[in-house]
Amino acid sequence: MASAISFGDANSGFQAGTINGPVNTEFHHHAPPERMETPPNPSVVIPFSRDTDFVERGEILDQIHQKCAVLGSRTALVGLGGVGKSQLAIEYAYRTRDLSPETWVFWVHASNAARFEQSFREIANCVKISGGQSLQTNIFQLVHDWLRNDRKGKWVFILDNVDDAAFLVETPRTGQDGQANGVGSGNLRPLVSYLPQCPNGSILITTRSKHVALKLVEQRDIIAIKPMSKPDALALLEGKLGWHGDGDDAAELAAELEFMPLAIVQAAAYISQRVPRYSVREYLKDLRKSDRKRASLLNHDCEQLRRDREAKNSIIITWQISFDHIRTIRPSATDLLSLMSFFDRQGIPEALLRNRDERRNSLQGQKEINDDNSTDIDTDIDAGYSDDDEDKASQPSVSDGFEGDVLALRNYSFISINTDGTTFEMHGLVQLATRKWLEAHEQQERWKQRFIKNLDAELPTGKYENWVRCQTLFPHAQSAAAQQPQEQDSLRHWASILYKAAWYAWSMGKGVEAEKMSVQAMKVRKKILGREHNNTLDSMGMVALAYNLRGRWDAAEELQVQVLETRKKRLGADHPDTLRSMANLASTFWNQGRWDAAEELDVQVLETRKKKLGADHPDTLAGMANLASTFWNQGRWDAAEELQVQVLETSKERLGADHPDTLRSMANLATTYKKQGRWDTAEELEVQVLETSKKKLGADHPDTLKSMANLASTFWNQGRWDAAEELEVQVLETSKEKLGADHPDTLNIMANLATTFKKQGRWDTAEELQVQVLETSKERLGADHPDTLRSMANLALTYRNQGRWDAAEELEVQVLETSKEKLGADHPDTLTSMHNLAFTWKETGRETEAIRLMEECIQSLKRVLGLDHPNTLSSCTALVAWKAEQADVVV
Repeated sequence: MASAISFGDANSGFQAGTINGPVNTEFHHHAPPERMETPPNPSVVIPFSRDTDFVERGEILDQIHQKCAVLGSRTALVGLGGVGKSQLAIEYAYRTRDLSPETWVFWVHASNAARFEQSFREIANCVKISGGQSLQTNIFQLVHDWLRNDRKGKWVFILDNVDDAAFLVETPRTGQDGQANGVGSGNLRPLVSYLPQCPNGSILITTRSKHVALKLVEQRDIIAIKPMSKPDALALLEGKLGWHGDGDDAAELAAELEFMPLAIVQAAAYISQRVPRYSVREYLKDLRKSDRKRASLLNHDCEQLRRDREAKNSIIITWQISFDHIRTIRPSATDLLSLMSFFDRQGIPEALLRNRDERRNSLQGQKEINDDNSTDIDTDIDAGYSDDDEDKASQPSVSDGFEGDVLALRNYSFISINTDGTTFEMHGLVQLATRKWLEAHEQQERWKQRFIKNLDAELPTGKYENWVRCQTLFPHAQSAAAQQPQEQDSLRHWASILYKAAWYAWSMGKGVEAEKMSVQAMKVRKKILGREHNNTLDSMGMVALAYNLRGRWDAAEELQVQVLETRKKRLGADHPDTLRSMANLASTFWNQGRWDAAEELDVQVLETRKKKLGADHPDTLAGMANLASTFWNQGRWDAAEELQVQVLETSKERLGADHPDTLRSMANLATTYKKQGRWDTAEELEVQVLETSKKKLGADHPDTLKSMANLASTFWNQGRWDAAEELEVQVLETSKEKLGADHPDTLNIMANLATTFKKQGRWDTAEELQVQVLETSKERLGADHPDTLRSMANLALTYRNQGRWDAAEELEVQVLETSKEKLGADHPDTLTSMHNLAFTWKETGRETEAIRLMEECIQSLKRVLGLDHPNTLSSCTALVAWKAEQADVVV
């Protein structure tokens, strides 16, 4: 049982744990009369009880034992405040006593000179050094001499919380009586000299600062203490909670607290005080509500038995104390930390932290990009972290000042450098603590604005050639999105960041992020710049693109019509921005199945671009590709092929074979080849597109998924159904995760998989998927949308294969009538519907009607697709067979 021993005001809360062997806890602040005493047996002089919930933490304790086993050694545990250094030292002390009862273990509070002296006096009392109770005695010399005496036995000295080594390494100042505290009449010398380096003892130090550690130990004798591993953190949390329930929630909480021991113990204490009316899940939910709530929880000061009375039990306050200390000794380092606290915690680029002068060249390059894309960005930025405020005459260079600040922050484990040597990392909780400090001192807005200006200057648009830089900076743009500034000029930069980040998110197929960011940018620009400003129109266009990506075509159309009309009025009908708006609207018409309207706009855009920009300009090629897609959907495949071949050859030459636009051109051409029945040629192109897309865009990019779905479709048409199924299942799962279960692309691949199931004879599984697709399509796209009609036709085929002729006919009649109205009587999809209905009538005994309908279908197929198209041949074969059967019956 732990016992509490009072030491007056200077030692309140002192505790010692029960151990095997004597523990001397009878220290007295006031000296008793001098007398000769019997020397005591070795004991553990430590003010904390042993932690029964201690977690091993891998091989750290073994490392400590190995280093401290070398007599005369000095070892330092260095790490962020709250990472568990003192807890490791406490456990090491008790294990030393268990393994070596003849070894003395002394605990010295080393946060300042007064507590250091008090600890030495307690040691003198404990080991009963003669004269140790006199205030006139040099207590440090007495303890030093006792420790050096090898007849006293082996010992371990633990110096805890040595976060400022100045009082140890500097010569003590004398008081008014001419004596230094604790030194008496002895010679004045640094206190560190009273820590003996002798063969019968070793010293273990805990400190937050590597800089401090290096004043006391060699580099090789430093043990860096990092946050706990996931299993260890979970074990600590469960131990402190006292139960093993809420496994998943507990694991999430440990991760949310970044596996920091003090934060975990703090959270466990908060939860335990409130059960059964509170749980791990509720704490986790509260922690994620907002920065304010998160800081409130992490500021909670829970009483702990195994922390020094001067140490704070709140991890937020613990770090803010270190922040204040750095601010005292190197203000420019805390400026750097302030700026870094607004970035994403990982991959913080050095270029965004340097001052303006060092980044001038990159900003000039950025200005060209911004001008090219009509983005309103002020690149003449007087912002960013800078050590210009320091006296440059006394500094070798600005770079030296920056490096010194980085070193100061690294020494306190506030930041770390990644292996690339140019980016930094911070703990997210350290960032939170820093921002809360800035908020309390009314500096948060200042540093937020600097962060936003720096990021806006470096973040390029979402053009293909910028993707590598965008990928690096996108997490920081996401961080900026959650930190809207107040000042109007800063809001302009903030909206610029969100617009460019939304562009990149759209390019990467991240529909949710693209919509959220672009809507935020649009709202701010409308308010600050007005509805007709070019930047506002850019943002409106970006929102429409995000809506299109997510299948919200009516909402996209509404915005695009507004943008197009405004640009026609302000810029003219043939301005490149107007043409781009027109092309985007045509794309939306295309998605809505309104191909005649799409064609009208596409032709207008293409002709104007050829005239204004030239036939091989990327925008002209994009217009040509759009028109080809419209021809394709109208069933005009030869016309589509002619344009697509031209686009592909020019794209390879102008953009490169692996450019996303080139890959899309290749994929489009392959789809046309399939419609023409040229399966092997299509497969060759599709395999090439898929492999390049995986490498350039990633396996889960929408374009890669479409490539995979296209290849699966080719396998299907070649009768390779197992290969098709394997690809389709993979695409479906990824699409659900990335785009959502009701996204049009997800529904398309679900329909494809259902068709594959049918070919494998798995009718019930196919029907289940098809019903789901049809119902969702009706709700999302409308009952007469081409994709909905295809879903209806597919379900009818399944009913037909199941022998449910009436249900099949009902759907097929509906599909045919709606297709004639929406697509036209000669559209390939309409002709397919006619073909299918004829088969159903044939199977239900309506031979004459079936033959008449098939004859009508074949006449249109010959005219639209040609005599040798697979669809034409299939229908002709069926008609010949039916007529033969009818002739046999007549005979």
